[in-house]
Amino acid sequence: MTDTVLVTYGTTNGSTAEIAEAVAGTLREQGLTVQVLPAGSVTSVTSYDGVVVGGGLYAGRWHKDARRFVRRHRALLADRPVWFFSSGPLDASAAERDIPPVRGVQRAMTRLDARGHITFGGCLKEGARGRIAKMIISSGNGGDFRDFDAVEAWAKGVADSLNHK
Repeated sequence: MTDTVLVTYGTTNGSTAEIAEAVAGTLREQGLTVQVLPAGSVTSVTSYDGVVVGGGLYAGRWHKDARRFVRRHRALLADRPVWFFSSGPLDASAAERDIPPVRGVQRAMTRLDARGHITFGGCLKEGARGRIAKMIISSGNGGDFRDFDAVEAWAKGVADSLNHK
């Protein structure tokens, strides 16, 4: 059994952090010890036996903090089981079909031999930061498209893999 799992994330307005917390909650329910941290605050991954990295999608790219985390810790991540998740589509598409990782995430998955990736729907609500976010909301295209049942199901799969390592 895996002892400690890091769930880390890059987010601008907090919705990816909420998904990360949900992933962590499910991993804990499955008997794992979990720490949840923003990707920009992680200084080392040596004490973790598995890592889940999440990033919000912005204009077809993963959040910069998630990208930087993967680059900074690449050597040690390659020695442990790693999963990625993305959040971002502001529609029902993530619930309707599997959305493949964006190019940069796919490249990182290949380099690290990551065990999996999933894209969850995003969330953009009134009060979101950023000019583009405000434009999206004012045009009526915001909303919450996250499916926490899907998050839980995916996290249970991660936990099963870690518990049967």
